[in-house]
Amino acid sequence: MERERFEELVTQAVENLPKKFKESLKNIDILVQDWPSQQQLESVRMKRRQDLYGLYEGIPLTRRGRGYDMVLPDKITIFQKPIEMRYRSDETITKKIQSTVRHEIAHYFGISDARLREIGRY
Repeated sequence: MERERFEELVTQAVENLPKKFKESLKNIDILVQDWPSQQQLESVRMKRRQDLYGLYEGIPLTRRGRGYDMVLPDKITIFQKPIEMRYRSDETITKKIQSTVRHEIAHYFGISDARLREIGRY
């Protein structure tokens, strides 16, 4: 898939979030990268780059104090190549992008992987 189309799908996934969540997204960049870096893999204790579809890097809203001001944006990265390796059709790629964006935004709001598994969402 062309990068431009993949980026459009990521943008659509963000735009399709419920209004209250979209309006709460502050000081965050969402971008697309081909592959995770070695440092990104190590940050989540993964070894295989094809297994990481997205990554939230920042301070979750639940851990920000009053002193959280004048800081660089948090970052959500969606990794194009791992998604394309696993999901072949436009439909399945689109669905995986949507679920990955929601998953990483859940981390922005302070929801852990363990909690996401517990509630059965991802």
